Amino acid sequence: MTARDSASSEITPAVLLRAYACGIFPMAESADDPTLFWVEPEMRGVIPLDGFRVASRLARTVRSDVFRVTVNTAFKATIAGCAAPQAGREDTWINKRIRDLYGGLHELGHCHSVEAWQGNDLVGGLYGVSLGRAFFGESMFHTARDASKVALVHLVARLISGGFELLDTQYVTEHLRSFGAMEISRRRYTALLDKALAGESADFLKLPGNAIPGARALEIIATRS
Repeated sequence: MTARDSASSEITPAVLLRAYACGIFPMAESADDPTLFWVEPEMRGVIPLDGFRVASRLARTVRSDVFRVTVNTAFKATIAGCAAPQAGREDTWINKRIRDLYGGLHELGHCHSVEAWQGNDLVGGLYGVSLGRAFFGESMFHTARDASKVALVHLVARLISGGFELLDTQYVTEHLRSFGAMEISRRRYTALLDKALAGESADFLKLPGNAIPGARALEIIATRS
């Protein structure tokens, strides 16, 4: 289900948080389209934190620490990387309004980035929204092989450590399915979301903001597998 945004001035970071609490998120048709539309999929993508899968080859890459992984160090650069054209995706749904809105959420402490570096070069990462004990993954990018995958592994370790219960991927791709992503009905998703928003909030920053060893990230994930 989608609904066009006809009053652009009404969408603020606070409105955005309320929308997420209702299971709704915004998108744009393209980077050049100034309007947004609200989306509430009939089937929702999630990755169960107790069912997250890491292929053996990727686990070796994570353990080798070939990428240095940080959190909230380069938020604007990460969202810019997600908005840039990539192989198989010439256009993007991330327009200037999306960047501004999520930048506002970042300033409020509700939007986070996970970055993967080689030397001083940002070569991959992801960003998403944190609310209650739910994390809503928005987008990811890479310019080096496996960089975004390593960022995702570190994200999941962080979510488990911080007490999160729900990792929302919005949709399921074959790429995400390899990590254990699955589709669930809107009704099931709403029940999981309501549970994740009730009670005490999770702590996204429980782990250090700078890199933890990849082996440690894998150990944390193994505690929930």
